[in-house]
Amino acid sequence: MGTPKQLLRLGENTLLGQALDNARKSQACEIVLVLGFAAEEIKKQISTQDLKVVINSSFQEGMASSLRAGLAALDADTEAALIILADQPFVKPATLDRLIEYHQKSRPQILLPLYKGFRGNPVLLDRSMFAEVMGLKGDIGCRAIFGSHTEGIQKLAVDDPGILVDVDQQGDAEKLLTNDREALEAAVREMPDLEGAANSDQPELVIVGQETIARTLAAMGRLLHFSITMVDPLLTRRDLPGADRILHKLDFSLLPSSANRCVVVASHGRFDEEALEEALRTDQDFVALVANRKRTEELYRALEKNGVTKEQFSRLRAPAGIDIGAESPEEIALSVMAEIVAEKVRRSK
Repeated sequence: MGTPKQLLRLGENTLLGQALDNARKSQACEIVLVLGFAAEEIKKQISTQDLKVVINSSFQEGMASSLRAGLAALDADTEAALIILADQPFVKPATLDRLIEYHQKSRPQILLPLYKGFRGNPVLLDRSMFAEVMGLKGDIGCRAIFGSHTEGIQKLAVDDPGILVDVDQQGDAEKLLTNDREALEAAVREMPDLEGAANSDQPELVIVGQETIARTLAAMGRLLHFSITMVDPLLTRRDLPGADRILHKLDFSLLPSSANRCVVVASHGRFDEEALEEALRTDQDFVALVANRKRTEELYRALEKNGVTKEQFSRLRAPAGIDIGAESPEEIALSVMAEIVAEKVRRSK
């Protein structure tokens, strides 16, 4: 992005500076800032008042090394930790407080915030999870332990779209960093829960997510004369003009009933559990999950714990796609689309 991402300007502040200010205004009693790449440059340009700064010299090993460094620096009597991301500047301090207060009351092992049914960040970890997270290695985060702790995960609905907003690419920066939190919230709140209309004369392809595979599926679906519905909290029709409609709330009951609909969850791990549960509980006939086998198995366990029945599971294709040895996002989308076309042909007979 031409500069360390943490130092991108956000009005009179920086991306990291705003995230730190949010934490300072919350009830959190200790703030540990973990820096890796360009640590010294970043330290010179932010206020480190009331912070414990940890330099992770092993940052090239991946995200897990920063989690280990941060947790190791916490006071011994710390009861829980919020894992706050530096590229999420719009999370309200009040949201951090709600997570803290919920943990103090209910003591979940893992607490996740939801906005309009979509899961976001930060993640709250109870101290009982620290040792397991300290054992993680590679470019993985807290989500790596979720699959073995489905019973200990709780979710909290919050009125804060900031939990979903991050800056991962240059386009994100250009779109978001000119806004303040109030402007962003106003824009998100103006989005209708369901925008646009499907073409009732065409079979419908519902795609959860907006990553490369999801966008490629939408393009292929258009070529194959499907009506396209995207499911994402922040996507607009300007972002994806090829979409017939966009569902901004994870509530499939808002979609008119249809006997010719296929649902594909291709959100790259973002809110995939919530989307699958919603699709299966609302009796969508064909539900497909784009994920590797390990993630698929984790989701099966989580959904079973949440009461999804065998009959509901029978409608799930996971991992999605016909085996063509696909590796690239475009090849994976092609394999999934081939399975959908095969299903469409089967139904027409």
